[in-house]
Amino acid sequence: MKFTDGFWMMQKEYTLHPATEIVDYRITDSSLQLFAATKKINHRGDTLDDGLLTIEFRSPLTDIIQVTIKHFDGIYEKGPHFELNEQQVPVEITDGDCLMFKSGHTRVEINKQDWQLQYFYDERKLTSSSWRSTAYINGEKQSYLREQLDLGINEQIYGLGERFAPFVKNGQAVDIWNEDGGTASEQSYKSIPFYLSSNGYGVFTNHPEKVSYEVASEVVSRVQFSVAGEKLDYYIIGGAEPKDVLMKYTDLTGKPPVPPLWSFGLWLSTSFTTQYDEATVNSFLDKMEAYQIPLSVFHYDCFWMKGYEWTNFEWDPEVFPEPEAMLARLRKKGLKICVWINPYIGQKAPLFHEGKEKGYLLKNLNGDVWQWNKWQAGMGIVDFTNPDAKAWYQDHLRRLMDMGVDSFKTDFGERIPVDVQWFDGSDPQKMHNYYTHLYNEAVFEVLQEKSPQDALVFARSATVGGQKFPVHWGGDCSSNYASMAESLRGGLSLTLSGFGFWSHDISGFENTATPDVYKRWSQFGLLSTHSRLHGNTSYRVPWDFGDEAVEVVRYFSELKNQLAPYLYNNAILTAKTGLPSMRAMMLQYPNDLNCRYLDLQYMLGEDILVAPIFNENGEASYYLPHGKWTHLLSHEVRDGGTWHHDTYDYFSLPLYVAENTILPFGQVKSRIDYSFAENTVFHLYQINDASYSLHDEQGHVLGTIQAKDTDGYITISHNFDFNITVKVFAKDKVIEQQDIPQQAIINY
Repeated sequence: MKFTDGFWMMQKEYTLHPATEIVDYRITDSSLQLFAATKKINHRGDTLDDGLLTIEFRSPLTDIIQVTIKHFDGIYEKGPHFELNEQQVPVEITDGDCLMFKSGHTRVEINKQDWQLQYFYDERKLTSSSWRSTAYINGEKQSYLREQLDLGINEQIYGLGERFAPFVKNGQAVDIWNEDGGTASEQSYKSIPFYLSSNGYGVFTNHPEKVSYEVASEVVSRVQFSVAGEKLDYYIIGGAEPKDVLMKYTDLTGKPPVPPLWSFGLWLSTSFTTQYDEATVNSFLDKMEAYQIPLSVFHYDCFWMKGYEWTNFEWDPEVFPEPEAMLARLRKKGLKICVWINPYIGQKAPLFHEGKEKGYLLKNLNGDVWQWNKWQAGMGIVDFTNPDAKAWYQDHLRRLMDMGVDSFKTDFGERIPVDVQWFDGSDPQKMHNYYTHLYNEAVFEVLQEKSPQDALVFARSATVGGQKFPVHWGGDCSSNYASMAESLRGGLSLTLSGFGFWSHDISGFENTATPDVYKRWSQFGLLSTHSRLHGNTSYRVPWDFGDEAVEVVRYFSELKNQLAPYLYNNAILTAKTGLPSMRAMMLQYPNDLNCRYLDLQYMLGEDILVAPIFNENGEASYYLPHGKWTHLLSHEVRDGGTWHHDTYDYFSLPLYVAENTILPFGQVKSRIDYSFAENTVFHLYQINDASYSLHDEQGHVLGTIQAKDTDGYITISHNFDFNITVKVFAKDKVIEQQDIPQQAIINY
């Protein structure tokens, strides 16, 4: 939200009251509290007829400084509140020429005279709040609190959730307000009030309600964020590099569990408005098997239930007369089953009337059930703040799991009204974004209860902490290259906002892709953490796009299955650190200035670079950071630190492994959930000195391999309780050696 008319003046409906002068301060063992006048105090009379801002500094975790700004403090605050993992940590507070508050390596220095806050990580300056930055703003209809943090020259800002607009957020106005706008708009299904700076810090605004950001778009040298009301709470998170910041942010807001191994395989959906009776589904599955395309999950979209009755949790008896037996037959094929749900209930569904009678549905201010016709006729919304309503909803999920369902696609959760009353008295403005957290949490709890090792949702909407309920997908995209690129931008922005795993509809949701787009998007989709073939009005089975599409999907599905040990190891790392398994180049290479703007390529895990192709000519322009890079498929070695331009057929793309990488490469192509202990070859790429700990499919450490290059030979040691096979890529040579004992030397 913009308040100013240029740099000097305010828009006519707003009056600015900036923190101008510190008139007093208080120090406790754990906090520093400032009292700032909003004008210069020249004599005692100036203390009358004006406001006072209270600014308090605390630390919820080491290296994180919480800043709370209040105008009027008499407000009784309603929830909901983000679930934060706060602790009591030691802080250092000093009172000298300036005031200083320090947590770990991160500190703020406060000028006692003119208003200025400067944030540092050790001796590196992160940002600052200076003249007219911290302010209370009176509006004709609403008052706001605002902060502006200075941007350095050539400082880039990332994150703010899954945003499909330009990857670098500088120059953008962003509202944190979940909406169902598709991938072609500035709206977002997953709005996260956290941004990450290329300068090695993050800023988290601790407000579930709407937060408005102006990122170098009102004052071009500042990031501005504002909220309506009398309080603004934000956190400065310092780090040695962006990875450190993201780890600390997820320490505060939560880290994801490891998704089940089967979930990394290929998912096939019925699509949305198509026909999908058992005979049709079996024809698809039989053909996938005949074409030897490995499949992990089959997904039933909305019309597994009767139209006008979503969500009633009942299989349409006209199409699925024996659903339990049908699911058993599908599971015998080795498949996991996912079904579509949402938190809305159409008026025609019997559950609507039950929910109305028992008070389980969201209510208007007058006490009636809130309803509208958007999506489902006369639909209501389940009120998850009511414990009985939550239990009611969860019982239906338990029944479905008892029938043979393994996972749920938790669609929607964004269109939440604000002119309503919640069972627990929550603030409707805060509940708009927060609702998705209660929704996905309720579903995830049932999955963990019924099948702890297999808990996984396929979610569209999210807020802060939603990363604890993986996995998320990008929403409704079109079937063209532009939408493929905007989907990737959204995914990279989301994973820079604390989310570890991400997927998208391969070949696009709306309309039907050309065979060319389908094949290129299949490469991209099967080199993402999670992979799903899904569409709207047409099926996404590969043979509908030609014989070559069948071969492409089979080839990259098999490749992903072979990468299972690597993908699963990275998933374990994500759960431990909070670092995403699919990540922007700038996160992995923060000191390479070329990487700061790259949004058409990414790192899959720590070591594999993927650059999808976005044109019908098969042309790729991509950047390799410094070092030696080996193409995963052709084994060609290239020098980094420069751009490359190549043309690829449908069975290849820029897919490079970083130097000094040990990559566990599975030998099973037909499925993704196999024994890594028996089926893994260690690929050693341009080794200098590296080690790698391999986990089994249950997440236990099998052992560690170490490799070191010394003048033409590689020394290998490992502690596996079985001999291993290695494949060495050294310069332009490839050497494979089987049955490596625990100590070995390989010449090249």
